[in-house]
Amino acid sequence: MTDGPLIWILAGEASGDVLGARLMAALRRRRPDLRFAGIGGHRMQESGLESLFPMQELAVMGLVEILPRIRSLSRRLDDAVRHIEATQPDMVVTIDSPGFALRLLRRIAPLGIKRVHYVAPQVWAWREHRVKKFPGLWDRLLVLLPFEEQFFRRRGLDARFVGHPVLQSGADKGDAARFRARHGLSDEARVLILMPGSRRSEAPRLLPVFGRMLSLLRQKLPDVVPVIPVSPVVAETVLKATADWAVRPVIITDAYDKHDAFAAAEAALTKSGTSTLELALAGVPMAVTYRVNPVTAAIARRLIRVPYVAMVNLLAGKALVPELLQEQCRPDLLAATVVRLMTDPIAAADQKAGFAGVLAGLRAAGTTEPADAAAAEILELLKP
Repeated sequence: MTDGPLIWILAGEASGDVLGARLMAALRRRRPDLRFAGIGGHRMQESGLESLFPMQELAVMGLVEILPRIRSLSRRLDDAVRHIEATQPDMVVTIDSPGFALRLLRRIAPLGIKRVHYVAPQVWAWREHRVKKFPGLWDRLLVLLPFEEQFFRRRGLDARFVGHPVLQSGADKGDAARFRARHGLSDEARVLILMPGSRRSEAPRLLPVFGRMLSLLRQKLPDVVPVIPVSPVVAETVLKATADWAVRPVIITDAYDKHDAFAAAEAALTKSGTSTLELALAGVPMAVTYRVNPVTAAIARRLIRVPYVAMVNLLAGKALVPELLQEQCRPDLLAATVVRLMTDPIAAADQKAGFAGVLAGLRAAGTTEPADAAAAEILELLKP
């Protein structure tokens, strides 16, 4: 029996690792003979990928934060290119992480290998001029949001909407009673989800604010218990950063435990991104907050072309959830917002009603799960 086609696959951060593992499983269901190589995290490694180097080395965000890492990232890019040259895969699939992935796709263009990029660069939000650099980077772009397909096609790029993977996350399948029993929480404990981000560069900026916010919040809601779902990549960072909190948080790294926590939660504070869609799927009222280097924030404000940062707000076309960003990412404002979400049933109900409309638009035509739709696009392109 001959070996099947080799797919070289890259994920550069925790969310991409989850997508990559689901995609590998969906591909193998259709083509059990497929082989994989590349770079990924523990989920992709559990699916059989031997990562070329630790994925954590690529997990960095921010215009200023990335500067000290440029040299090491450049070396890792060279390593990836050499590995692709040596293994000569039948296809290269890059997932998100545009800063690294798009450079890799450009570097390997002369090799003539079919290339797919999964998760579109958010050029519709800022720096739209970058679209001019995209032709020739990939053979197909797989996008997660319904409006992205036409955005890229109008600019001459082959894009296919495959649906948003949050629909497969299981975020709506949690068990509140199981979570309370597992962590010894009483029925009176009011669970507050805190999501500071999956990158080492994100969590340290939000956690100190969250800690001071909790001290204020407990004055009005003494039964609040903070729960912090994090990726294994940043678990140790979060543990150290919360060691001196007056209220000891429950820190969880397991996806099923996270979904159980969602089921038990009354509210959440989260950074922007996919986490807002996870919480929406679970029906958890939320506010979005974020804080980056001031220089990064100043540059971003000049470049951003969309009215909202939160994905749920962008898809809803209105301020469905509060956004407390940068200067508004303050303990007092965050505490007041959480109090409202936990004590005002109308505010919570309005959010939940809006979530239903947002989620309805995230599935591609038909009933195919997003990972299966992505796998079908890849296998179609893989044909000789």
